[in-house]
Amino acid sequence: MGVSKTEFFTKEQNDMAVLFKAMSHPARIAIIQYLLSVDSCICGDIVNELPLAQPTVSQHLKELKNANIIKGAIEGTAICYCLNKETFNGIETYFKEISNQLHTKCC
Repeated sequence: MGVSKTEFFTKEQNDMAVLFKAMSHPARIAIIQYLLSVDSCICGDIVNELPLAQPTVSQHLKELKNANIIKGAIEGTAICYCLNKETFNGIETYFKEISNQLHTKCC
């Protein structure tokens, strides 16, 4: 397996790559969309929304949490998840900068 050589890229490039890699699975997109539709939720609720086994959903939640896309708080015996607004603000800024730099003419 090749070495990614992340040290040759800027912090922003590495940070965005981590975010996009974490969001690159349709189940994770479905989790994000579900969290958008509710104020907060407990992991069991997410399991009921997806056609996946509980351990698989937990692994996807872990990946999203490790990338700082979601936050989780322990409430009793469950973990309540929500989207990390700061992370999505950063993604929005990133794409706005790209959009502002796009040329109207393209090859």
